[in-house]
Amino acid sequence: MFDTIIKEADALQEELRDQRRDLHRHAEQGWLEIYTSAVIARKLTDLGYEVLTGDQVCGQERLLLPTREELEEGYRRALEQGADPHFAGRARDGYTGVIGILNCGEGPVLALRFDIDALSQQEACDDEHLPHKLGFDSVNSGSMHACGHDGHATIGLGVAQLLMRHRDQLHGTVKLIFQPAEEGLRGAKAIIAKGHLDDVDYVVASHLCRPVPADSGVKVSIGSGRSLATYKFDVDFQGRAAHAGAAPQMGNNALLAACTAALNLHAIPRHSLGTTRVNVGRITGGNNRNTVCGSAKIEAEVRANTPESIEFLMDYSNRIVAAAAQMHGCEAKVTMLGAAPTSVNSPALKARIGQVCIQKLGLETELSEKDLSASEDFTFMVQHVLQKGGQACYVTLPTAGSGSFHNVRFDFDESVLATGVKMFCGTALSLLGDQPL
Repeated sequence: MFDTIIKEADALQEELRDQRRDLHRHAEQGWLEIYTSAVIARKLTDLGYEVLTGDQVCGQERLLLPTREELEEGYRRALEQGADPHFAGRARDGYTGVIGILNCGEGPVLALRFDIDALSQQEACDDEHLPHKLGFDSVNSGSMHACGHDGHATIGLGVAQLLMRHRDQLHGTVKLIFQPAEEGLRGAKAIIAKGHLDDVDYVVASHLCRPVPADSGVKVSIGSGRSLATYKFDVDFQGRAAHAGAAPQMGNNALLAACTAALNLHAIPRHSLGTTRVNVGRITGGNNRNTVCGSAKIEAEVRANTPESIEFLMDYSNRIVAAAAQMHGCEAKVTMLGAAPTSVNSPALKARIGQVCIQKLGLETELSEKDLSASEDFTFMVQHVLQKGGQACYVTLPTAGSGSFHNVRFDFDESVLATGVKMFCGTALSLLGDQPL
């Protein structure tokens, strides 16, 4: 049976490539994945899945929704680009994301998660960038799949095809979760709040990554699964504007408060109980060179790989912001924009997936205790399933390509799509099937 999966996944390569390029061309940011959700829902429906869409997927707990105008523009745009009107309508008010359910009788419940959203970036538009040269760069200005989620969603649709084709080999239930709004760490909690993970025994997700070293040949990498917990926040500083020449003493310079905070956030001491990261990614403020700045804003994040160190960073950040505002006679308002805890792979499930990849799928697989260098809201799903006695695993899929992740020239070798389909389908067969390891 595993040999059949290998052959069928390889045979899907051209279809997977075309699907990925369509999703890449129609990149949509979190809660605006209307075209993307409609494509996924239509394909799952046509395959015969029980399909959940709209408010069946996410509830009211959706963090940082776009404005009403942005939502309506996203809906109109999706229809113009050919989205199925029924499923686009279901996603119209920011209720994006899709869940496909394959019920194969008594047995465990396996959830496979695929994120679907793009980043707020303008894609490179010259012939050195392959998607532009071949004509599948994003047509949606300011949105780009620069983190591989177009690949993740495509892998999920390939998995859907093969699992439906071989459903008679499975015993239990498969939930294919196409998650919106992973960027900014907003979508997973909204799905959990609807109860979709309450009965799950196993949950698995993957992410594309760069091979280390570049010529390693590794196709599947499974480390500790320990990601960086993160806390993302904005700070609005409110001061008092004044004429910079006639009466500067009458002003309270919000830009100085913001700069003071930014410099001191980057000076937070490291923590002995964990790896830590601090970044102020954006600072804005002021209107004119001859006006004491009356309002300013910073956009920042902290990350760490232990609960103690992330709490240390969050507390220290709040004290710095308050002190910087007070120093310059300003008020500071902190808005939390997203957060995620750290998590760890279940050893038994990690070993099981590694065994399947090596022994049954013939994929060169790296098993290690390496930590992840990024943050993921999949960790909320991990924690939820573990708390209920289940198991979880996060797998990375090394692939060559151009540009780093979150770069305007990001692209990847599309052969990784078939690899991902093999890994997920092999895992499902191992956990829910009759095939012995």
